[in-house]
Amino acid sequence: MSLTKAALQAGMLSRFHRSVGQVSLCAVAIRSPPAASTSGPRFSTAAPLKMNVPQPECLRKPLNVPSKLLMGPGPSNSPLRVHYAMMKPLLGHLHPEFTQIMDEVKEGLRYIFQTKTEVVCCVSGTGHAGMETTMCNLLEPGDKILIAQNGIWGERAADMARRHDADVRIIEKPGDTFTLEELDAALAQHKPAVLFMVQGESSTGVLQPLEGAGALCRKHGALLAVDCVASLGGVPFYMDAWDIDVVYTGTQKVISAPPSMAPIAFNDRAMTKVRTRKTPIRSFYSDMTWLANYWGCDGTPRKYHHTGPISAVYALREALAIVCEEGLESLWSRHEACAKKLHEGLGALGLEMYVSDPKKRTPTVSTIRVPEGVDWTRVTKYFMSNYLVEISGGLGPSAGKVWRVGLMGYNCTPENVDLVLRIMKRLLQMPQANPKSQRYRKNSH
Repeated sequence: MSLTKAALQAGMLSRFHRSVGQVSLCAVAIRSPPAASTSGPRFSTAAPLKMNVPQPECLRKPLNVPSKLLMGPGPSNSPLRVHYAMMKPLLGHLHPEFTQIMDEVKEGLRYIFQTKTEVVCCVSGTGHAGMETTMCNLLEPGDKILIAQNGIWGERAADMARRHDADVRIIEKPGDTFTLEELDAALAQHKPAVLFMVQGESSTGVLQPLEGAGALCRKHGALLAVDCVASLGGVPFYMDAWDIDVVYTGTQKVISAPPSMAPIAFNDRAMTKVRTRKTPIRSFYSDMTWLANYWGCDGTPRKYHHTGPISAVYALREALAIVCEEGLESLWSRHEACAKKLHEGLGALGLEMYVSDPKKRTPTVSTIRVPEGVDWTRVTKYFMSNYLVEISGGLGPSAGKVWRVGLMGYNCTPENVDLVLRIMKRLLQMPQANPKSQRYRKNSH
């Protein structure tokens, strides 16, 4: 009976390992022991030390992960198809089969970013890694960066920019959007090298319009860098048409892959800035010239930069395939419709949105005002303890003021909206669970 290819390979490997072992044993057997040294440092021949850290008892138990519906600001749940992709066999990080998958990921990212730029890749790390990569590549000591800050992500960007010795200038509108007139005036006043903006500010629920900002940056000689971690795929985004020079996102939001990487794109203007720096990029790991090469974006043979997260790339590839199968227009419409349904339902329950103007709300993360005197944590705990559903509290300028409900990618369905509304309605109607009752008010026992 003929052997299958798999069995043949297994047998070949087994024989190879045995033969290597025999050769090694023979080599050991025929070698003469080295002459004893009478001087210089010597390894200790004392008995091995006794280990004082035992095997942890917790790792003797099976891994236990409950199934929860993640309706917070991220991560979102992933489709089973994405999880199954992560079970595929591991490949080497420069194997041609793996670099082919990397190339397919790049094509999916070009679609979702709506760009034809060459340098499209992923930073191995979450959304913060995309922000850090943007700052360390675009900024040199003394460079001015103007940050349009309307939530915590502007605050984080300012922090990172200062760590790279940039001259940080800030315009601030917490929980609101910036107009083109305001941006034009700020660019004229500060004359920055870079303008940083956040499209979907998940801490406040604001959706910042971007159309026209890129043209203003070109008028004033600045680059435009955009954080769209919490918005990409849920709202329209056009990197090339809107003259955006750098954009990054996360895998765990609308794309609905596990948290693992920060997809990022630099256009030619941005890469010219990177390649003509007077000082070295301070982070080797985040150096876009190395990342562009590893991801096959610079037309030269790939070199080893770091070991990419192989299984996470498989997952991202499948998540992007699902996005492409649905189509961006359908994806955007689904998020808009579900957010409208949620906001109308919350209004019917007597709850108010943190962002009063519907046109200024991002559909991906809805911020709901916590009623006066209510302990927001008791409501989120009720969702989790009774239904295994996550909703979140505020962050940054909205901390203690809002609940945040995420509608992103795989989780953005009318059924999930109905579930959140049913739980909130039940919570409001039950005397023992009514946030207006004494039990749910602050400092009550």
